[in-house]
Amino acid sequence: MINVSIHTFNAFQQNTSVVSDESGNCVIIDPGCYSSHEENELTQYIESSGFKPRAVLNTHAHIDHVLGNQFVSSKYDIPLYLHRDDLSTLRSVENYAHLYGFEGYKKSPEPTFFLEDGQVLTFGNICFKVMHTPGHAPGHVVFIDTANNFVINGDVLFRGSFGRTDLPGGDFETLKSTILNKMFSLPEDMTIYCGHGPSTTIGTEKVSNYILNF
Repeated sequence: MINVSIHTFNAFQQNTSVVSDESGNCVIIDPGCYSSHEENELTQYIESSGFKPRAVLNTHAHIDHVLGNQFVSSKYDIPLYLHRDDLSTLRSVENYAHLYGFEGYKKSPEPTFFLEDGQVLTFGNICFKVMHTPGHAPGHVVFIDTANNFVINGDVLFRGSFGRTDLPGGDFETLKSTILNKMFSLPEDMTIYCGHGPSTTIGTEKVSNYILNF
């Protein structure tokens, strides 16, 4: 039995996902915790549940998704996974964090492992297929759990909307192609856990998403 718990953190209202299995293995995806209160919320959930963190996974490396990388990685002594094409994005965060009010940003560690398109990740009974989904960020990926019919989608799709493309490395036509040709090829009843806002389904977005207007 796989469980997904969503925790909304930082000024960007970013969704941090904790995915766990029945044996207590868990992975933390896009830790956005910044304040001590947010760090405590995340660790209290993990530790009160008796979970054993196995890895930190980043869908991409924009600031709101990596604020807690250093804290979680060091707290639990676990590896960080990121796509190589977002390494420069990750490294740049310390140069601009203060501009967004995050003067206390703790520099993320370098990735322990680089993610690749089509790669399968297994942590206990947690199993993800990695799909490279550029456009919002060059190294953006999503994590697909085929057996349990959900995808941790980061900032590719939102309910009725999609990720911005005006940040460095973003490209609208690339994102549109990613959505139409990759995301929309997933099963229509698959749940999408978004990086911001509520979850949705592939089928809902295939008929109503704003990207269809372009």
